[in-house]
Amino acid sequence: MSAFEEIRNERLKKLELLKEKGVNPYPVFAKKSSDIAEILGDFEKLSEKNKSLNIVGRIMAVRAHGGSIFFDINDGTGKIQAYIKKDEIGEENFSLFGDAADIGDFVGVSGVPFVTKKNEKSIKVSSWKMLAKSLRPLPEKWHGLSDTEERFRKRYLDLLMNEDVRRRFALRSKIISEIRKFLDKDGFLEVETPVLQTLAGGALAKPFKTHHNALDMDLHLRVAPELYLKRLLVGGLGKVYEIARNFRNEGIDATHNPEFTMLESYEAYRDAEYLMGFTEKLIKTAVVGSLGEDKVNFGGNEINFGGEYPRVKYYDLFRRYALIAEPEKATKEDYALKAKQLGVEVKDFEEREKIMDNIYKKICRPKLIQPTFIIDYPAGASPLAKRKEGNKDLIDRFQLVTGGYELINGFSELNDPIDQKERFKEQDKAKEKGDEEVSPSDEEYLEAMEYGMPPAAGFGLGIDRLVMLLTDTHNIKEVILFPTMRPGK
Repeated sequence: MSAFEEIRNERLKKLELLKEKGVNPYPVFAKKSSDIAEILGDFEKLSEKNKSLNIVGRIMAVRAHGGSIFFDINDGTGKIQAYIKKDEIGEENFSLFGDAADIGDFVGVSGVPFVTKKNEKSIKVSSWKMLAKSLRPLPEKWHGLSDTEERFRKRYLDLLMNEDVRRRFALRSKIISEIRKFLDKDGFLEVETPVLQTLAGGALAKPFKTHHNALDMDLHLRVAPELYLKRLLVGGLGKVYEIARNFRNEGIDATHNPEFTMLESYEAYRDAEYLMGFTEKLIKTAVVGSLGEDKVNFGGNEINFGGEYPRVKYYDLFRRYALIAEPEKATKEDYALKAKQLGVEVKDFEEREKIMDNIYKKICRPKLIQPTFIIDYPAGASPLAKRKEGNKDLIDRFQLVTGGYELINGFSELNDPIDQKERFKEQDKAKEKGDEEVSPSDEEYLEAMEYGMPPAAGFGLGIDRLVMLLTDTHNIKEVILFPTMRPGK
């Protein structure tokens, strides 16, 4: 029998002991005065009143000294020491706690607040109640686990034993809250669009496929909400956004998880130029609102979100970092040769813009540490973006890159249904050649566009990557509560 099995068997015996004593180890009701954090914050006044308090939480440590037992209770808001004395609580209740209670159990205690000789805020227990008996021991040194993937598989233990992890996810929630407040204040309407879609469009990504039995039809998990959000522009909603859970059947690495969170936002009668200023203000507001400052450390670099974000042309990055003298004139073959020289894989079906993008992601983007807007992309880089006025070879698109990560992708939305249909046809040709990531032709979306879609601008913001940047975290699994994992043994 393993050590774990022995411990679990002992706890099962304690569970039976509680039942034999007439104690329900998993009662419905738990009496609670207030959160531990509130009690600690108002401790002096509560001590003066000498009023009995009801505290609930998990036992995190136990220290027995003859006729006295000290134990720490944590309710998720804070930790406080509880003190049981045999002479005051009675021998039967004292013995039952000593015989049946373990670290990890949830208990409720009643008692008055006091300060120990060591000046520790504590509760002198007059009665206690088992709220939930734990059968497995908590890890003693969670930080020291050699298999870090177990932290992600058993996030509940990671949160329980690692205060830094709890703070990180609390900050994630705060960041999303600040983004919502910014958009709501500006008059945007938060909406929800389908996760199950007949066509998974709106992004260059391979979708997950499923089947609906009742309708006997194949469906896809959405790769992006874009085409449905733009239908709402057709329907007369001028400002919409969705904080969407997206799904892409792609590889898993430090910055990619098959299930992730994006903000997508669209506003009628705006363009990419306006949107760059708007998104810069959004990022600055979210950073200061959640952190209280505009500078963060990431990977040994100080990133200043508070300054002005420079703009760099896409082609200029290839001149500067890939050492291509005339990137605008370079052909598909030129880029394929350069890619191979730089160790970037080139697939047979990939067109010029796809090869360029792969070079950019490996060679150029990692060099961009401070918040920087990339502008003036080639026309083939996005099938849903408008061409630039006066230069049909470019699209009116931008990306915001920080810390080497793409944070935001935005553009002036293509609202010409004839042009959009031709773009879709080009995408279909690429799909026939073997590119599984292209956005397919969507006849229903084209029909909606033909009713008239206003000029508009939209953007997507990667929530997970923003949290990574603001918490100096370098693995996306650290900022997703339950990342996609192979099952443990």
